[in-house]
Amino acid sequence: MHIVFAASECVPFVKTGGLADVVGALPREIVKLGHKVTVYIPYYAQVRQKAPDKTYLIQSLTIPFEYYNRFVSILDGGVRDGVQFCFVDCPEFFDREGIYGTQTGDYWENWERFGLFCRATLEATKQLGVPDVFHIHDWQAAMVAVYRQTVYYFDPALRNAGCLLTIHNAGYQGWFPPQTTERLLLPWDIFTKDNVEQYDTFNFLKGGIVYSDIITTVSRKYAEEIQTPEFGNALDGVLHKRAADLHGILNGVDYSQWDPATDHNIAAHYTPQNLAGKAECRRDLLHAFGASHIPDTTPVLGIVSRFATMKGFDMIAQIADRLLNDDVYLVALGTGEPYYENLFRSLHDRFLGKASVRIAYDDVLAHKVEAGSDLFLMPSRYEPSGLNQMYSLKYGTVPVVRATGGLDDSVEEWNPETRTGTGFKFYGYNPSDLLAAIERALDLFHNDKDGWRMLMLNGMAKDFSWKKPAAEYAALYEEVARRRS
Repeated sequence: MHIVFAASECVPFVKTGGLADVVGALPREIVKLGHKVTVYIPYYAQVRQKAPDKTYLIQSLTIPFEYYNRFVSILDGGVRDGVQFCFVDCPEFFDREGIYGTQTGDYWENWERFGLFCRATLEATKQLGVPDVFHIHDWQAAMVAVYRQTVYYFDPALRNAGCLLTIHNAGYQGWFPPQTTERLLLPWDIFTKDNVEQYDTFNFLKGGIVYSDIITTVSRKYAEEIQTPEFGNALDGVLHKRAADLHGILNGVDYSQWDPATDHNIAAHYTPQNLAGKAECRRDLLHAFGASHIPDTTPVLGIVSRFATMKGFDMIAQIADRLLNDDVYLVALGTGEPYYENLFRSLHDRFLGKASVRIAYDDVLAHKVEAGSDLFLMPSRYEPSGLNQMYSLKYGTVPVVRATGGLDDSVEEWNPETRTGTGFKFYGYNPSDLLAAIERALDLFHNDKDGWRMLMLNGMAKDFSWKKPAAEYAALYEEVARRRS
């Protein structure tokens, strides 16, 4: 089969979140299963820095809008690990400092930027190879499904191509004015509550849900959660209606980058058979954060995250005094909302010698935090998949997580009687439950060294590679193609 991925991000070219990791890793695994894969992403300024040479696959494509045309090129991004990459080049839209917007907000014409990207992807495949299935990601690529079922419905080249939409985070949907319908040359009869309309806006993600053959999201638990008002962000009704076609597939981990046995970013390598290097990684982490004075008996609590409300840091603020007056040391790395950046700065200032923060995106330091911490905190309000808890398990760093989305699917509560489990979970979204879970972890760390070692080894034994998720996606591609045949 031929699968075309369409997405707004992909490592190693451009990344703001987990979407990029998936689009970078999953196609490689699909190729290993014997399929042909092509990935289309916009040719942002950030992509140009990684791939500056312009080799044209298509010199010019005409993309029509309501009163004018725009012209794009398709660039050859090369073949990497068997995957062909194609870049949609439209400098006036993508050659910008930001991907989606600036610090003052999203670009006002994102409807046009990503509408063009989707239509250009469809047009390009008619010359470069129409796939059996378009695998489209999040709202930025959702118009591929809408266009295919409307404007291109009678196009003989595209008529049998199916669509699989993956929702990485239902909180981001792409809401635009009703006039977007005619501006994108779409028929007005799709602007209804059963199709793309929501609260008198044109909703890109809703359109993708309605017009795709199959929908997936990034964990089993999150597939259940987004069908409820609490997590569905007003799309729970349409998702519940498509429940038979909605599948939860937990994201995988790229162990070529995240494995303490081979990681070139950490001070020492270690394995389940020889954990000695973990202590050296801990010393290196504390040195990097200016905390070499911390004794071996004090547990190090790590955080690597986007600093945002959804990540549960409001609860960290409420328990900080009780937590940091205990025998612990907290290291935090990330950037995000100014309120939470200032929160972590204040912890650093208020609890000198007990907490240290770096307001930065630093991949090398992120590896050091995973390898050198004893516990890793992820108290998310919601977490569609999450990757850091799976990194933590591989590195023998015990996760403390809220039982939501992929956190619930990937972390098993420690059972002191059976010596099974991989971490500590809490269910209610309140500070006392979070603190109780941390205290259970600290009790084990201080009072049962053999149990703590077993807990570490249990986590390190887990396999969250892309092999199993890739096989699940491949089966769904087959299902989409069968429906379209």
